[in-house]
Amino acid sequence: MARDPDYGAFVDKFVLELTSSAHDQPLQGLTFAVKDIFDMEGYVTGFGHPDWARTHSAATSTAPAVLAVLRGGATCVGRTVMDEMAYSIDGENIHYGTPTNPCAPDRVPGGSSSGSAVAVGAKIVDFSLGTDTGGSVRVPASYCGILGFRPSYDAVPSAGVVPLAQSFDTVGWFARDPVILSRVGHILLQSPVMDPIKPSQVIIAEDCFQLSNIPNDRLGQVLVKSVEKIYGGHILKHTVLGDYVKEKVPSLEHFTSKDIKELENNIPSLAALSNAMRSLERYEFKDNHSEWITTVKPELGPGISGRIWKAVRTTGENVDACHSVKTELHAALSTLLQDFGILAIPTVPGPPPKLQTDPATLEIFRAKAFSLLSIAGVSGFCQIQRFHNLYTPELFALETSSSHQLS
Repeated sequence: MARDPDYGAFVDKFVLELTSSAHDQPLQGLTFAVKDIFDMEGYVTGFGHPDWARTHSAATSTAPAVLAVLRGGATCVGRTVMDEMAYSIDGENIHYGTPTNPCAPDRVPGGSSSGSAVAVGAKIVDFSLGTDTGGSVRVPASYCGILGFRPSYDAVPSAGVVPLAQSFDTVGWFARDPVILSRVGHILLQSPVMDPIKPSQVIIAEDCFQLSNIPNDRLGQVLVKSVEKIYGGHILKHTVLGDYVKEKVPSLEHFTSKDIKELENNIPSLAALSNAMRSLERYEFKDNHSEWITTVKPELGPGISGRIWKAVRTTGENVDACHSVKTELHAALSTLLQDFGILAIPTVPGPPPKLQTDPATLEIFRAKAFSLLSIAGVSGFCQIQRFHNLYTPELFALETSSSHQLS
């Protein structure tokens, strides 16, 4: 049990709700928290770093995503801790402290939406808002044993959100209860409530499951039995996703080095996909924030410091090829999944790393994780982290080509 009753999840707490006489408020009675990357009128957006807060003024308006759930009847109870400048999936912050993982206090909570995930996992709030560029909703959701949704790219307005890399940034959300996850989704996606749509096919990416350090009989077999029970075995299909991506995304050749081809325990084409994503991410991060970083020279934590300064020094080489990879992968997965198809992949390669793990060791884990996370990130498809049991981690991600349908 954490000493802090709030599990270190918040940078500040308050109560904010909109008074309304409207009867149709589907989120009435629910509480939520907001990642400290969203503008809220009258508050300084901290972006995970005290120097950022010190050098920026209070927001003069509130991000549309926050306003939407407030207008839906929910009550905001605070702003949550995040990784510095959103540039990590670990969840550790040397300035504000690392939120305590409610499932495993000796392990990282995942980031960069760490506090938002912890607040939900610790049952402090009913749902929370986060952002996901390279995995910052999906990873902490899996680590904290909750549900997390990254919508299709550009499905939820990102106005009023400090950007990391605009080609991949999305507004996502967390909940423990799938009904609440869906209700929040209908508000944010502005979609009508509909009866659930039966998937046309569930495709299991066999090679992706082999990346996991959890035995396959505790991962793939659980999924197979669940699908057979709910929908019948006839919709199940299997694929070697790495081979499919290699064939259908020719622009990956720009990101496939000799080192990648010789990688052990990884999938070369997906490692190249990760390289392409992180290359464009660095370039856009530099464009957004290098002036502030070189002027202020903020103190940065281990690991994250190297990534940020590498981004500041990037040359933008192969940026056009990165955009080609995005276009080709989106087309390839659209063809693979067709309407209402689902691709089942692990969210991450295994349980969350221990706190204060050596950065070099973490980087090995991160490399495998980004091979999986970049599939949704680069394609722009939605992804949900659905199954959650930390020590028998059915860490499946579901991607659907039916855009934003929540069921």
